[in-house]
Amino acid sequence: MDYKLRQDNLRAHLAAARVDALLVTHLPNIRYLCGFSGSAGVLLVEEAGSVLFTDFRYDTQAKEEVKSAKVVIGRKSASEAVSEFLAQRRKRTRQRIVGVEAEHLTLAEKKRLAGLLPAGVRLKGTPPIVERLRMIKDGEEVGLIRKAVQLGAALFDRALEVMRKGVTEVEVAAEMELVARRSGAEEMSFPTIIAAGPRSALPHGRASRQSIPPAGFVVCDFGVILRGYCSDQTRTVWVGSVSAEARQVYQSVQRAQQAAIDAVRPGIRAGEVDEAARKVLRKAGLARYFTHSTGHGVGLEIHEAPRVAAAQKEILKPGMVITIEPGVYFPGKWGVRIEDMVVVTPDGSEVLTPTGKDFIVV
Repeated sequence: MDYKLRQDNLRAHLAAARVDALLVTHLPNIRYLCGFSGSAGVLLVEEAGSVLFTDFRYDTQAKEEVKSAKVVIGRKSASEAVSEFLAQRRKRTRQRIVGVEAEHLTLAEKKRLAGLLPAGVRLKGTPPIVERLRMIKDGEEVGLIRKAVQLGAALFDRALEVMRKGVTEVEVAAEMELVARRSGAEEMSFPTIIAAGPRSALPHGRASRQSIPPAGFVVCDFGVILRGYCSDQTRTVWVGSVSAEARQVYQSVQRAQQAAIDAVRPGIRAGEVDEAARKVLRKAGLARYFTHSTGHGVGLEIHEAPRVAAAQKEILKPGMVITIEPGVYFPGKWGVRIEDMVVVTPDGSEVLTPTGKDFIVV
């Protein structure tokens, strides 16, 4: 990873934000900028260079992971270490305006930090500058995401092997997560969703102790984290004797998903991709049952910018990695969702998810 380039790109935005430096507190942003994967730290990025402040627990780890930034191991909190550092700098520099990530710093934390700062240094909330940079993945990032997607896709094979009437949702999820760990995943991207029968109508129905019923849809939404990068995939299968209505609903969602995928290309607005899926479901009389957005960005976090939803004006650009996941949900009856990860390419898009989407009956 070219961490120096990432930090230089960030520095180029400091003047527009009218700050002299940026105090990065959101851990995924810290990892993106310097490689540090610990759970406690603050990164100060200024024109003169970058400094990561953390504590003694991460002494060895920080020195091994951090690139293009000085490491300061403090005996106090990271905030106090930053304050002391800025106080020393204040002696030989003019009044400073230090930006903070407004979306990730609570009012209490900002107040506490402001109280620690030396006179002449003030804080200013900034927009999500680092998140904007993270939207565009470089080739190495796309490669890591591709590997995470491939590893995650293998979990679905295991789900199909163990899924049957009477098996509980958590049993299926546990088998999938065991495969993930044995295959090298650091952890799951989010709690695995196995939602069967009427529970498939819950868009975020985490695996429960409910048994898979004799007949009905089972929504399987899962992903893994590999070297920091997430994958996200959803497949919906049918258990038992299948009805014509079930096939029709599934096929409508499948057509909607394909229409949205076909719309992905550089220069199109995210809202237009969302509309491509809704148009198909509207024609099928199912639009009112599609109750969430069509997709979202994925990277170091499972939900990143851009948001692929109605009226979203973000222009898609090469290097963006998004999900396409329309679904329909009939409360108390069933639900269907199909999700792939897609990377925007210079001349269109590429579906990263290798799993087929034919209607499966188990």
